[in-house]
Amino acid sequence: MTKDQIKQAVLDAIEQHKDQIIALGEDIFNHPELGYKEHRTAKAYQAVLDRIGVAYQPGIAITGSKAVLCGRAANATVGVMGELDAVVCPEHPHAHPETGAAHSCGHNAQMAALAGVGIGLVRSGVMQHLDGNVALLAVPAEEPVEIEWRQRLREQGKLSFLGGKQEMIKLGAMDDIDMTVMFHSSPPRDGKLARVGGSSNGFVAKLIRYRGREAHAGGAPHAGINALNAAMLGLMGIHANRETFRDDDHVRIHPIITKGGDLVNIIPADVRIETYVRAASMEAIVGASAKTNRALEAGAMAVGAEVEILEIPGFLPRVTNPGLDELMMANAVALLGEDKVGTGSHGTGSSDIGDIMHIMPAIHPYFGGFEGQGHTKDYRLTDPELAFVVPAKALAMTVVDLLADGAQEAVRIKSEYPPRMTKEQWLRFWDDFCSGESKG
Repeated sequence: MTKDQIKQAVLDAIEQHKDQIIALGEDIFNHPELGYKEHRTAKAYQAVLDRIGVAYQPGIAITGSKAVLCGRAANATVGVMGELDAVVCPEHPHAHPETGAAHSCGHNAQMAALAGVGIGLVRSGVMQHLDGNVALLAVPAEEPVEIEWRQRLREQGKLSFLGGKQEMIKLGAMDDIDMTVMFHSSPPRDGKLARVGGSSNGFVAKLIRYRGREAHAGGAPHAGINALNAAMLGLMGIHANRETFRDDDHVRIHPIITKGGDLVNIIPADVRIETYVRAASMEAIVGASAKTNRALEAGAMAVGAEVEILEIPGFLPRVTNPGLDELMMANAVALLGEDKVGTGSHGTGSSDIGDIMHIMPAIHPYFGGFEGQGHTKDYRLTDPELAFVVPAKALAMTVVDLLADGAQEAVRIKSEYPPRMTKEQWLRFWDDFCSGESKG
């Protein structure tokens, strides 16, 4: 079979099973689960693998899984990823009534498309004509929510990272993979139904605890040390630094107070904050993080309180791969038309695909099918085929481009990619960063 014939066979198989693909996406949408808790979602996806006769390794990073489709040769292995988790959005009309979880970011579309890629490659029988392997990776916990709960799992030795992709790197699930392709959903803008390429911020997370001294707020406030005042001064110190950040670094710092005290008539002695420090490069993140810590420590010093700053690994910035982008762009144009596909820009959000991108070639294009702002109550599905089926086709076509004809495209792209970090360097970077716990 020629490469074009292989592609057409995969497209036909996906088209024949598109109702099943859409049904999975809608089922996951209606049963949102938060990161490292996506047990039902994982089983719904695994049921598809069972139906097409694909073996998989479950329980990677708690709820993740890996299935490997073998080609006639093993010249390269391409990973295809989908994210299992929802985000916290309690006001979304389809939010889980107890957890507040909602698929207002489109990860259900990723899982539907991941299943669609598996269906297309298996039902078409084309793996015997490809010269490499395909790893289908269902990944937990892309959304860095419930940080305190995940930190407890870290302390218990059950996790090392907030993000599921990072956890899979550490556990060795990515060791035999040469490059990774995935996508994210995004409402169309400027008439573009898909966008390929672009970059994004990375971030680090912090858990901050101010300790003061309790006293009666009415009868003896002079006997206390107000931890809430220390926290407010620390936050104002962060704000006072904002003019020092370069526009090109896209710095974003957005703290929340998760505990402001215990009782209104007691001087607050235990105040807690969570924050991310985001920027477009790790150099900018490290610099902004140091300024943030200095401000937080100054708040404590001002009133005689103490502060503990716990550094937690966030995500590295996203840096796409031009060779993979070129293949994906051509396939998206073939499916949607040249006037419907645009080029991505820089986004100030973050994803743990950035960590993958520092170790191997990877891409993270965007496809439509939704409207509204992501992570809000207004985010909703408008076009199931564009959201679930078209990305499955684009990903599968890109896999064929990489692995057909001796996997020469995959071999070329890998040979032309100088990794920004080896796995060992990546692990050491995060260990070194997080060993700098601050107490003041």
